[in-house]
Amino acid sequence: MSRVPGWLGRLGAGLTEMSERWNERRAEAERERDEPESRTSSDEHVPPPPDYAPDVPSRPDPALAVPWGVRVAAEAGWRLLVLAGTLWVLTRIISAVQLVVLAFVSALLITAILQPTVARLRRLGVPRGPATALTAILGFVVMGLIGWFVTWQVMENIDDLSGQIQDGIDELRNWLLNSPFHVTDKQINEIAKNLREAVGANTDQITSAGLEGVTVVVEALTGILLAVFSTLFLLYDGKRIWEWTLKLVPAAARPGVAGAGPAAWRTLTAYVRGTVIVALIDAIFIGLGIYFLDVPMAVPLAVFIFLFAFIPLVGAVVSGALAVVVALVTQGVFTAVMTLVVVLAVQQIEGHVLQPFILGRAVRVHPLAVVLSVACGGVVAGIGGAVVAVPLVAVTNTVAGYLRAYSRQSALRHSVRPRGATAMGPAEQPGPSEAPPE
Repeated sequence: MSRVPGWLGRLGAGLTEMSERWNERRAEAERERDEPESRTSSDEHVPPPPDYAPDVPSRPDPALAVPWGVRVAAEAGWRLLVLAGTLWVLTRIISAVQLVVLAFVSALLITAILQPTVARLRRLGVPRGPATALTAILGFVVMGLIGWFVTWQVMENIDDLSGQIQDGIDELRNWLLNSPFHVTDKQINEIAKNLREAVGANTDQITSAGLEGVTVVVEALTGILLAVFSTLFLLYDGKRIWEWTLKLVPAAARPGVAGAGPAAWRTLTAYVRGTVIVALIDAIFIGLGIYFLDVPMAVPLAVFIFLFAFIPLVGAVVSGALAVVVALVTQGVFTAVMTLVVVLAVQQIEGHVLQPFILGRAVRVHPLAVVLSVACGGVVAGIGGAVVAVPLVAVTNTVAGYLRAYSRQSALRHSVRPRGATAMGPAEQPGPSEAPPE
């Protein structure tokens, strides 16, 4: 009996000690669960550097560390990339609908020629519908007669021209045989043989080109019909079309665009009228010159000179070279030289007297801009692109100048606005001084 209480006492003491250890472990686990951040920060604590370590300055903002010139170049660079991408997309879209774009631009050019006649008939009291129909019929009949006349003259003189070309080739051959270049008859025959073989070897390509020519004719007819219908609607309803187009412009920019539109139309009208007058003068005087020099097909060549005059710089060179080549082949070297003198004289008078006097300062474009625009238009859309490139540049120049002036005037009006004024009234807002064609 005396051992039992001692044993029970030791058992109770052991249980008590185990309970205390269990409570300590549970409390330690709760502390670890409630304070993980403090424990982590204590584990990752970095000892301070020694006293002899050098001081490291704080790093600046990376944007501030970039030089100012580089930042400006970067800002300009990404904006230029956006503009280049936009122009590329527009070019692809225009290339995809090239026929429609060229037809509409041609309609604008024709409208710029015919619209003054419609306006004159309206002032005489003729209703809009008959005035539009009469002007359009008269204009297209004149254009058709010009095309028919050129075709008729070419077909009438093609036989004589072929004989004269053959005589010219014989004269050229005799000149080469007697020239100091020591060209022999065998070499000339070899060249002719090579040309015949080249034509025979490329018969398939010539045939395919003829089939493509049929496609070109169909596309040309489609473009002509689109241009005719577009011209009719522009002559009849041009003002409403322009007013509807203004609704697509944001309201804040609408007053400036409303004034830039008539200015652009005046520039386009002045360019087309001036170009027609200058081309007509070139065709008349060069045609008279080659007619008195007995160059065959003087009238068709004059018409070609008139048409090619709508392509600035390049058209004059091509049409003049064509006249000189025809004179050289048919009439000889002296006539060709005299034809070249006539062409150069007329073109010099045109470039230094007629164009500045007739076109004026409103549509003056720098020669470098003319060359670059004609080249770009020819690359993008061929002959049609070369024709519309310069008027497009002239119109763009006018619009940009007008918008700059409008922006300066708007800023000046806002800076001198009386105290208490909130906005310009309808009477103070600038509007178009001249509406587009009615």
